[in-house]
Amino acid sequence: MSSRESRIRESLEKALVPTLLEIENESHMHSGPKSDTHFKVLIVSPSFEGKSRIDRQRIVNDLLKEELQTGLHALTQKALTPQEFEVQKDALNFISPECRGGSKRS
Repeated sequence: MSSRESRIRESLEKALVPTLLEIENESHMHSGPKSDTHFKVLIVSPSFEGKSRIDRQRIVNDLLKEELQTGLHALTQKALTPQEFEVQKDALNFISPECRGGSKRS
């Protein structure tokens, strides 16, 4: 586990007390030089009850603001309540988009 991944995990666990937290380092999908900058997060937390999808993403982004300002380039996220996860877990289609980042050359 990278130190960035550890920091992401610690920030999300501390603030949101998730019932499920999966973090996948997808930096190998980066179109440029090897990096530690692309992550996918599945987080299930009662903290998301009554919040819209965009509000949930804002919460996660705010918690990871420092990471986003210091090199985290791509963050694919799915933020669900425990009830939503139970309904969706067998049909979750959680695939990150292809990186088309700044270092890719035409």
